[in-house]
Amino acid sequence: MAVNFKDSVTKENLMRAFAGESQARNRYTIAAKTAAEQNLHVIHAVFSFTADQEKEHAAVFYNHLAELSGETVQIDGSYPVDLSRDVAKLLRLAQHNEYEEHDDVYLHFAEKAKEEGFARIAASFQMIAQIEKIHGDRFGRFADLLEQNQLFVSGVETAWMCLSCGHIYRGTSVPEKCPVCQYDRGYFVRLDLAPYTGCQ
Repeated sequence: MAVNFKDSVTKENLMRAFAGESQARNRYTIAAKTAAEQNLHVIHAVFSFTADQEKEHAAVFYNHLAELSGETVQIDGSYPVDLSRDVAKLLRLAQHNEYEEHDDVYLHFAEKAKEEGFARIAASFQMIAQIEKIHGDRFGRFADLLEQNQLFVSGVETAWMCLSCGHIYRGTSVPEKCPVCQYDRGYFVRLDLAPYTGCQ
């Protein structure tokens, strides 16, 4: 049954999603700083990369509220406090939150939007839910590597990329410094996890 947007639960869910994505962006920016302080620059890059995507999700949800421009939407909500000096724990907390958005929150928001007659908004919730699953998987993969002391070492010869200059190094562990740019080993990432490699 179609509902007037101004009277809908969907408008409140959009604002909840906007607030949640905005907070996730800031949590990930803070987590990125913690990782950088520990010379885990690749984890800094993962958090920063994801934070930028969360900003775009926030914009999608916010733009659906355009017809309410100039008004205030009152919402309630609860949001996590994810503070730790343990970078693996920060990754696990982020993984949990991303899966919660995928498995529960956004799918319920999509169902409500459909029920109220807002198919386009429902589609945004569904598509972004799928992206949050990818985020959760990515955080989990890096948490696994960190917890297993495999972030910079491998049991077999592996290709690694320096995120600073793009140098590709092959070996079972990364060098202490990149031989090209001299950046710390914390900038190396497994080539199969590096963005935009152009490699098959």
